[in-house]
Amino acid sequence: MTNRPFIIVVGASAGGISPLCELMAQFEPDINAAVFVVLHLSNKGIGTFLKDKIQRYTSLPCKIAKNESAIEKGHIYLAPADFHLIVKENQMLITSGPPESRWRPSIDILFRSAAAAHREYVIGVELTGLLDDGAAGMIAIHKCGGTAIVQDPDEAEYPDMPLSVLQAMQVDHVARLAEMGKLINNIIGTKVIAGIKAPPEVMAEAGIAERTASRITDTMKLGTTSVYNCPDCGGSLWERKDEGITSYRCFIGHRYSEPELHRQQNQKLEQALWIAVRMMEEKRNLLNKLSEQDQARGLVKISSDYVTRANEFEEYIQVIKQVLYSLNDYLEP
Repeated sequence: MTNRPFIIVVGASAGGISPLCELMAQFEPDINAAVFVVLHLSNKGIGTFLKDKIQRYTSLPCKIAKNESAIEKGHIYLAPADFHLIVKENQMLITSGPPESRWRPSIDILFRSAAAAHREYVIGVELTGLLDDGAAGMIAIHKCGGTAIVQDPDEAEYPDMPLSVLQAMQVDHVARLAEMGKLINNIIGTKVIAGIKAPPEVMAEAGIAERTASRITDTMKLGTTSVYNCPDCGGSLWERKDEGITSYRCFIGHRYSEPELHRQQNQKLEQALWIAVRMMEEKRNLLNKLSEQDQARGLVKISSDYVTRANEFEEYIQVIKQVLYSLNDYLEP
């Protein structure tokens, strides 16, 4: 039994600024924990704005996390915009590795790294947000003996993220914001019997995020080869099933939940179809130009053939545009 500091990791997305402020305001000044936060931000970043806003609600020092800085209890660390925040045993790392499920910073990466390094001393908190970032990371926290808390979806402004965790696993607590501070303080006040070992797959995935890119052999150990390719880099994807979540990872480090892979395929397909339209329009225009030139030379038959082919391309263009204009009907489940 030890009294080492806890690691509180918090993930939020859409609608998350006010809940973050409310939660941070509930922490005691002498809390025996360090707090790490990932809020999905624009790439331009509102990190300083967020830090200053949170600081108005808490006496705990609030900082933008810096690479290789030591972890101090009683501090709040925010992930910088467009960088992953990784928690090690005694320090934090800031990396520009590949996005996970579109996001950098990624909640999953923060949660998973903390679980691998601090195991039963981790408290994971999933707040309001869209899509499913954080669900896989919360499973890692649970596997390593940590505590999983989600905001009550009925209270969350955007309930997708809390619901994705609840659909994937049995959490320890579903709580309203007003109750979370007391709940977390009670957990921290409970003596922990240490000794839980992080599962190899959690350690492996945490290591991949830390190294930015992994070897193919590292990724192969995490799952089986799928029939899909990575939407971002085109590499092979390995499929992994973990409790209630199926995910896919390439050896570069891109990772997708199954719904996110579906969304990314939709985007890539739409992009490919618009490229096809552009190329066909260029081809049609060139055929019409060649037709005009041959018409001027008196080559009527050749000119007519060019017009026929240009008209065929116009028909193809209209068909593809019809698909694009109703793309959601074709692609959404």
